[in-house]
Amino acid sequence: MREIASKQQLRWAFARWAMVTVPLIVLLGFLSGRLFPAGSDNPWYRLLIKPGFTPPGWLFGAAWTLLYILLGLALAMILNARGSRRRGVAILLFVAQLIVNLVWSPLFFGAHQVTAALFTIVILFVLATATAFAFGRIRRAAGWLMAPYLVWLLYATALNFEIDRLNPNAETLVPSSATTQILS
Repeated sequence: MREIASKQQLRWAFARWAMVTVPLIVLLGFLSGRLFPAGSDNPWYRLLIKPGFTPPGWLFGAAWTLLYILLGLALAMILNARGSRRRGVAILLFVAQLIVNLVWSPLFFGAHQVTAALFTIVILFVLATATAFAFGRIRRAAGWLMAPYLVWLLYATALNFEIDRLNPNAETLVPSSATTQILS
């Protein structure tokens, strides 16, 4: 007996997936960003020369939260597309790009590896683009939900490139530590 699910059943199935994928991806992104202080909370980052198109610090958190929500929704659409033969490859690409995404922040802010972070974000962009196309072949809306992410990755790549160019010694830059000595 083969029954076709109603539109309402399909919406509820998508909603169940989204209730898992959206919080999970937002949480993973948050944890990756919290491994090391980022932005103006990071003394090393404050010492870097930044290009004129560097946005205010609050924008990064807002942008990434929105982007992770969109990624979670796109993934939920693909997970809900149970009949697609392409679904496995699309999910594998998504997981690969997400892992690379989660590596970037600790690499840049924690290890101070600006050049390695630049190569990482280029790889991330390639994987994210492949994911968006794979998603789009399964569910057009899922592919389009990845578009703002790709635009932001291009911007972040340009920002990473300029920081690398303006700070050739970024890896060796060490913030001075404020110490207090009490003399007796």
